[in-house]
Amino acid sequence: MINSGAYHDALQVVREGVCILAKWANAELTNKCPPFTETDAVKRAKNILSWDSNYEIKPLQCLFDSVKLSCGQDKIHYWYPQAIADKSPLIPYPQDNEPVENDFDELKQEIEKAINSLNQKDWENLSLLTLILEKYGSFISFGNSDVALIDIVKSTAAVAGALANNLNANQLTLVAGDLSGIQKFIYTISSDGALKSLRARSFYLELVTEEVVQQVLQALELPRTNVIYAGGGKLYILAAETEKIKDIVEEIRQQFNKWLLKEFQGKVFLALDCLSFPIKDIGTQDFAENWASITKCLSKQKTNKFSEQITDFIQPQNSYEPCKVCHRDDVENLKQLNSKESDSVLACATCRRMFELGGQLLKLDSIVRSSTENLADDKTHKLSFKLPATDRREAVSVYYYLFENWKPIVNNSETVFLINDWDLKHYQFSLFRNPIPLLLGNYGKETEKPEEKGFMRANEMAEKAKEVGAIPRVGYLRMDVDRLGIIFAEGLGDKKNLARIGGLSRQMSYFFKVYLNSLAEFRKENTPKNIEKLKPEDERLNLLFIYAGGDDLFVSGAWNEVVEFGFDVYQCFRAFTGNNPDITLSAGISLAEPKFPLYQAADTSGDAEKAAKGNGKDSLGLFGQIFKWDEWLGIKHINLIDSEIKAYLQPESVPNLLGILPFVERLEKQEIGSNYSRNFVRNLLTTAEIQEQALDKFKDQKSQGAMGTRYFLHLPKVAYTLARLPTNVLDDVDFRTSLKSPYNAPYFRAIATWIELLNRSKL
Repeated sequence: MINSGAYHDALQVVREGVCILAKWANAELTNKCPPFTETDAVKRAKNILSWDSNYEIKPLQCLFDSVKLSCGQDKIHYWYPQAIADKSPLIPYPQDNEPVENDFDELKQEIEKAINSLNQKDWENLSLLTLILEKYGSFISFGNSDVALIDIVKSTAAVAGALANNLNANQLTLVAGDLSGIQKFIYTISSDGALKSLRARSFYLELVTEEVVQQVLQALELPRTNVIYAGGGKLYILAAETEKIKDIVEEIRQQFNKWLLKEFQGKVFLALDCLSFPIKDIGTQDFAENWASITKCLSKQKTNKFSEQITDFIQPQNSYEPCKVCHRDDVENLKQLNSKESDSVLACATCRRMFELGGQLLKLDSIVRSSTENLADDKTHKLSFKLPATDRREAVSVYYYLFENWKPIVNNSETVFLINDWDLKHYQFSLFRNPIPLLLGNYGKETEKPEEKGFMRANEMAEKAKEVGAIPRVGYLRMDVDRLGIIFAEGLGDKKNLARIGGLSRQMSYFFKVYLNSLAEFRKENTPKNIEKLKPEDERLNLLFIYAGGDDLFVSGAWNEVVEFGFDVYQCFRAFTGNNPDITLSAGISLAEPKFPLYQAADTSGDAEKAAKGNGKDSLGLFGQIFKWDEWLGIKHINLIDSEIKAYLQPESVPNLLGILPFVERLEKQEIGSNYSRNFVRNLLTTAEIQEQALDKFKDQKSQGAMGTRYFLHLPKVAYTLARLPTNVLDDVDFRTSLKSPYNAPYFRAIATWIELLNRSKL
C-alpha cells in the first residue's frame, strides 16, 4: 500500500464519492466516517474536471451512443440502474426508455446496506471504497448524462493524486505501455497439450502487464486510482510531470526488456514511454489527442525493438536441440513436457512451467504478489519475475502465488489480487493489506477424463462435436473490435475527455474480461431474446478461453459450439453497445483436427479474421467464406447490396429466408434424412462450383454477364435439387422459393458446408 500524499488525496476524492452515494441512498453516515477535508489538490482537480457541487445522481445514458465515425447513432439509450453482482454478473443491455424514480429503489437499498456495514477502518481502504463506487456507481450518472459516477470520481482522484506533490503544475504526464509480440509468444506452439500451455502463456503475459503497472506505480508513488487502463498487454497511467519521470520510465523499460530478451529470446518486447501535456487538456477533447500521440510514440519504439540491448543480441550463443514446443534452441536439459506420459515431447523449462501452470488455472480465485520467495508451501503454484539489475536500477525479484480460494492463508502478502470478485467483504483490511480486483477472461470446461486434471484438451473437444453428429474437429475463434484506436482517438468528437475515455475503457474491459465468462457459462441468462441462434435451447459448455482481453479474444472448443459462441458474442456485443453502427466486430474461425499444430490453426483463424477486416469490417470468415455478419445471421431488411446490384435485382422481391443461418436452422429442424441430406449438400456445392468457375471468366464482376452468372445461373440446378427433396421439405413454401431467389445465390457454398459438417457422422 502506498502511503503518500497522492494516496491521501485520491482517498479523499473516493470518500466523497461514496458519501454522495450514501446521501442519495439515504444511508446513515455515522461517526465511523472520518471528516472530509478537501485539500488544495482535490479542489484543483475538481475544478479541472468541472465537478460542480450541484451535481446530482441521475439516469446514465449509454456512452456508446456518443461514438460517431462514419455513421453515428440515431437513438438514445439508458442503462438500467443496477449493482454489479458479486460473481458472474449478467450482461447488462441498454434500454430505450429512461429509468424512472422507482427503478432506483432496489439499487438504493443495496447501497444503504453496503455503506451501513462499513467500519471506521474501512474508510481508510482506498481499494474497498473504489470498488463500492464501481459496484454501485457504474450505471448511474453524476454531472454529464453519459458519464458514470465511478468514472468522474476515479478521474478526479487520478488528477488529485498526480497534483499532490506539485500543486501548481501546468503539465501532467501520461505513461503508456504496450507488450508487443504477444502473438509470437502465445501462438508458436506445436505439441499435444498445447491448449493448456497456450492458456497459461496468455495468463502469464497478463501478469507481466500487471507487474509493469506495479513497478510504475511504486516508482512514481501513485495509488491504483491513477491507472486509467491496464489489460491486453496495454497500460495507461496518469502521473505528475517531474524532472525525473522520463528517466524513471526509461529505467523500468530497460530493466523489463533485458529480462524479456533473456526469458523469451526477444519474442516479447515492452514499449513504455511518457508524454507531458497541458493540464487543461484533461477535461477537454484535447486529451484524446495526447492519448493518440503517446500511442504513436509506442509504435516508434516497437519498430526499434531491443535497440538498447543490441549488445546482447550480437553476442554469440551456443545452440542446442530445439524445444519441441516453442522451438527455442538456446537452452540445455530438455525434459518431457508431461512427465505422466512416456511419449511426451521434450520441452524447455519455460514450456514445462507453462504446461504445469495451464492445469492450475481452471479454479483460480486469488493471486498473492510478494517479494518473499517462500511465502507458501511447495504445493502452491508460484510464478517468479526476476528482473536483472541495470546501470540505474537494482535487481527485482517478485513472486506471484496462485490460490484456488479467495482467502489465501499466508503472512506478509504485499498485494492480493481477487479474480473477478465483486464481494465487498473480501476487500477489508482485516483480511489483506492491499486487496485489488483483477478482471480475467478465464472460462474453461474441465476435462471429464478421470485420469486427467484441468482444462479439456483438444481431442476431447473434437469428441464432443462428434457426440452430436458433427464432424470431430476443434474450432478456433479470433475476434476483435473494428477500429478501436480510431474510436478512442476520434469517436467521441468534442466530448473526448479523461472521464469518458476511462468509461469506454472500463466498459470494453467489462465485456471481454467479465461478461464473456458469464455468456460462456450461462448462455440463456445472458443472451437477448431477439438474437439469432442455431439451437436456442442449448447451453454451450465445451469451450476454452485462451485469451480474452481489452477488445479481443481467442477461443477454442468443440467446433460447432465455437461457431455458436462467435455468433452470440457478436450479437451480444452489438446489443451491449446500443447497436451503434460504428462499433462492430470482425472475426475468423478455423476448424482443425485435434493433432493439427495449434500455431497453424491460430494462423488460419487469424488469416480469416484479416480477410473479414478486408471485407469492409463487421464481417466473419468461416468455412473459407467471407460475409457480413448480417448475411451469416440472415437479418431481415439488411442493406448489403450496392446500388448497381440492387437495380439489377429490383424486379425480384426479397425472400422471407435471407442469408445463411435461416437455411441451416430450417434444414436442421426438418431432419430430412441422411440420403436426402447428402444429395442436397452435394448438389448445392456443385452449384456453387459452377458459379465460381463461370465468374472467373469475367474481368468486370459488375458486368451484366457476371451478375447474371452470380445471381441466376443457379436456377436450373437448384430446381433439380429441390425436386429430389422429401415432400415435407417441398411443402415448406418459404424454403422452396427462398432457395431459388437470386438474393441467396452467393451463399450456397457456406450453407452446404455448414450442413455437411453438422451432419458428417450421419451422412
